[in-house]
Amino acid sequence: MDELQIGVIGAGGRGNLASHAHRPDEGVRLVAGADTNAKARARFKERYGPDVLVTDDYREILQQDSIQAVFVTSPDFLHEEHAVAALAAGKHVYLEKPMAITIEGCDRILKTARENGAKLYLGHNMRHLAYIQKMKELIDQGAIGEVKAGWCRHFVAYGCDAYFKDWHAERSKSTSLLLQKGAHDIDILHWLCGGYSVKVCGMGGLTLYDRISDRHDPSERGDASWHMENWPPLSQKGLNPVIDVEDLSMMLMELDNGVLCSYQQCHYTPDAWRNYTIIGTEGRVENFSSSPPVVRLWNKRCGFKEHGDLEFECEVPEGGHGGADPRIVQEFVRYVRDGGNTTTSPIAGRMSVAAGCKAAESLRNGARPQAIPPLDKGLKKHFA
Repeated sequence: MDELQIGVIGAGGRGNLASHAHRPDEGVRLVAGADTNAKARARFKERYGPDVLVTDDYREILQQDSIQAVFVTSPDFLHEEHAVAALAAGKHVYLEKPMAITIEGCDRILKTARENGAKLYLGHNMRHLAYIQKMKELIDQGAIGEVKAGWCRHFVAYGCDAYFKDWHAERSKSTSLLLQKGAHDIDILHWLCGGYSVKVCGMGGLTLYDRISDRHDPSERGDASWHMENWPPLSQKGLNPVIDVEDLSMMLMELDNGVLCSYQQCHYTPDAWRNYTIIGTEGRVENFSSSPPVVRLWNKRCGFKEHGDLEFECEVPEGGHGGADPRIVQEFVRYVRDGGNTTTSPIAGRMSVAAGCKAAESLRNGARPQAIPPLDKGLKKHFA
């Protein structure tokens, strides 16, 4: 089998994910990295060898005929530009979530992939988490009957550190944190509940971080690293000069199969975890972020029963994001080489962005319900 050569657009930060693909003894090699940050380029060359191409212009990677695939792990507002360029060059693409920061951007990416016959893989790594897969398994087995409702509460203790000190805090670069951060949770609710949103409404606001006056200079790069000592929230320093996204958001979702869902996100909680509850006609499942994570199933009538009727411990494999990162990267490599089914899909990526965008629009317009624009039938058929 010929060696699969891969480039990385956005080699710093989330670009480290691509390291799981670098397996020269298995015929897969990272050979090029693009980043506007000189330190990121230097680290890439140090890690993968003196012969790798490093550049501050991603187009140089796309000009290399030997490179068959690329990771697009650049900031969200560049996903559309970078993915479209890579797909137009005939490269297979691993595209980090969210797919783009607009619905139109998602549809442009899908059209480009179809027109050029390139494979497009979406980086919704949470589908590869052990506890999510256990919940999906129980639901598909009929353990809770027919799904009727899904809830997600997202406690983001590191919210200020990660999202209010750099570009994430600006609508022009992220649209909203209902999209940027919520894309994962919207996608998981869609997946576990077996449908896509057709109508949403949102509420929320910038309720705390606008009160902090300590901001870094616009010419400086914000420090988005996480530090446990950054507490309480109002003691934070060095926030982004522009903050116009919400730090408290919630949305309601009506899915195309009649399931109703809700999602709540807060960026100044003391604890950090996600809690999903899926309710069916014969029971419910819920996850708890203990160590190891557990999934609990209630399927008998009862009063308060803390541990449910059945409890499943979910072993966490090694690797970033609870072992999800190496799993999703290896699936991408297999998909590029051999094709076949994948755990996520470009359609799912588009629909999570669409729901997040429209929920943000609702939030900023008096919580008016918003219909989700349907995906073009030709694109839906192609990616199905």
